[in-house]
Amino acid sequence: MTTRRVVRAAAKYGVLAGALAVVIAAGVIVTVATRSGSGAGEHPKAYTVTAAISGCGTGWSDAKAGTQTFDVKNTSIAGMEVYLQAASSKSVYLDLEALGAGTTTRANVTIGAGEYRFICLPADEDPIAGPVVSVTGDVHVANATPGIVPVTQNDLIPASKQYGAWIESRLPTLEADAQALSSDVAAGDLGKARADWLTAHLEYESLGAAYGAFGDADTAINGMPASGRTALGDPDLTGFHKIEALLYSGAPAPEIAPLATQLVADIDHLRTDFPHARIEPLDIGLRAHEILENALQFELTGKTDAGSHTNLATVDANLTGTVQALEPLRGILKSRYPDLAETDAAIAASKKLVESFRAPDGSWMPLQSLSTTQREDVDAQIDKTIELLAPIAAICDVRRSAS
Repeated sequence: MTTRRVVRAAAKYGVLAGALAVVIAAGVIVTVATRSGSGAGEHPKAYTVTAAISGCGTGWSDAKAGTQTFDVKNTSIAGMEVYLQAASSKSVYLDLEALGAGTTTRANVTIGAGEYRFICLPADEDPIAGPVVSVTGDVHVANATPGIVPVTQNDLIPASKQYGAWIESRLPTLEADAQALSSDVAAGDLGKARADWLTAHLEYESLGAAYGAFGDADTAINGMPASGRTALGDPDLTGFHKIEALLYSGAPAPEIAPLATQLVADIDHLRTDFPHARIEPLDIGLRAHEILENALQFELTGKTDAGSHTNLATVDANLTGTVQALEPLRGILKSRYPDLAETDAAIAASKKLVESFRAPDGSWMPLQSLSTTQREDVDAQIDKTIELLAPIAAICDVRRSAS
């Protein structure tokens, strides 16, 4: 699900598809609507730019650095995507998606001196490069629109494979942890079972970006109770949270044992099937942001607590999962996301703060034991980190190569 944060980030680092396109101009999000007809050229300072298979980007010339206003008109008989691109670096400063036949879109971009060109990308045709336009004036201008080199499917496939290999390498450990939990329950040692439940659950929570590839297995392993029910009272619930509810409600071992056995079987099924699954490349960028957004919404509100009061431990595991989701994207982000170092620092600061609530014996302070100020501090730090992660999904949104 695309969140508001990702939408805002997409406005800064790209454009959203549909009849409304969102661009960044003078540091402010601007929404521009497509419209039919040719009246767009009435604005005296606007360049009317043609987007067509027969010729792309004509109508823009003799430009000076600063804000450019474009009325981009698709004169072809089919929809297309249009970029404004730096000729040498290939960075894209404007991305108009789904520009319909016969429609015109007005957009503003603020650029410094350099050489630029429009690129037209018809759905079933090769990209068409327009003439190179030399923009004169200052190289650095105030509130410049950020440019980004488009990320293609081919860029993301190696990252997806690397991440999938890491997930696959962790599944045997997850299964061993679940087996230890099951053995504890079978032996009637519920104290040890609680400790091993947490170990196994945190291992699973660190695999956050792979949930999309786990399919129904995620529901079986880590599902939540149905709306209006508790984990203890939902007869159809299985997995970690059902076992958690039983372990912390005084249920006898024989009642828990079948669910622990089923958990091992479900994880074994996942481990067997996962090598044949496919992690969608775009999911990694999305989940790098969504892992912590979910943590803020569900863990730091206590909504997922079924009795163990280990939400802060789960957030710590989610931070580990965020780091692992980012790792295969670093080669892509290094040259595209100037705030990557700040993002790393925010994740580290979040982890340090959350882990300050872990006792020397390894136990975690219950969320409800934090003071109001402490909870506000944790929420604010996680929220700051989420804001920095949000652009990654927009940057890693797959775009067509213009070359």
